[in-house]
Amino acid sequence: MDKKIDEIHKLANKTYKLFLWTMIATAVMFILPLIALAFVIPFFMRTMTSGLGI
Repeated sequence: MDKKIDEIHKLANKTYKLFLWTMIATAVMFILPLIALAFVIPFFMRTMTSGLGI
């Protein structure tokens, strides 16, 4: 009985770690583009307005 409980505990631990790293990867893939856009959009707007002479 204890062996089965230990196996379940190990499996639950692995599942938790997999879920945790999946959430971290998802957050990174969502947040990094937002940070990049914070720098790219002003540069793009500056380039477009200087090209138009505004």
